[in-house]
Amino acid sequence: MGRIFIVILYFVCTTGFSQVDYIEKREQMVKTQLKARDIKDKATLNAMQDVPRHLFVPKNLKSQAYRDGPLPIGDGQTISQPYIVAFMTQALRLNPSDKVLEIGTGSGYQAAVLAKVVDSVYTIEIVKNLALIAKDRLQKLGYTNVKVKWGDGYHGWPAEAPFDAIIVTAGAESIPQPLIDQLKNGGRMIIPVGRNNSVRQLVLLKKEENKIITKDLIPVRFVPFTRETKKHRDH
Repeated sequence: MGRIFIVILYFVCTTGFSQVDYIEKREQMVKTQLKARDIKDKATLNAMQDVPRHLFVPKNLKSQAYRDGPLPIGDGQTISQPYIVAFMTQALRLNPSDKVLEIGTGSGYQAAVLAKVVDSVYTIEIVKNLALIAKDRLQKLGYTNVKVKWGDGYHGWPAEAPFDAIIVTAGAESIPQPLIDQLKNGGRMIIPVGRNNSVRQLVLLKKEENKIITKDLIPVRFVPFTRETKKHRDH
């Protein structure tokens, strides 16, 4: 009961509109941006309906949280368009028992959506400020099945591997081999790939009997996959 009260208080203190308003905005988002397109997976739709997207954007952008597009979250990063979040989640064909690795935590929104669908989420963010904020936010909102780490996502999270699925929310020039290595046989990975810094191809990768099968999905725009050479500490 105490946790529920804290979460409700957090909602009230950090939003300008009533929770009813935001629930209605989410319902409209799901209806017009997701169901009206090709998002049919029930677990994905339920997660998109449940997660309060307005709590994952800067305060001055809360009124725009449910619009059909990405939004800046600081440090040169963005929160992805709701449709893209749902599309990538659905494409992975997740099971409730799955263990998922996310590269590119950002605001923590995609991790929160995944947390509603699967058993556990491990997410890595290279920008320290964003990693710390996302970790605090996810804890306050009660996402106890999400673990956040500050570090270079290229190397994945070896200590927690293997993973049933991996989602990369930054544009890469190629698929990092360490991530392929940390994927279970039968596992899936979704990642934006391409040399163009603006438009890349969203690729779905499947690992079957140690063989890699890839499928091009749709063209997308993502911030670049960045690397760090210095050693990061886990948080």
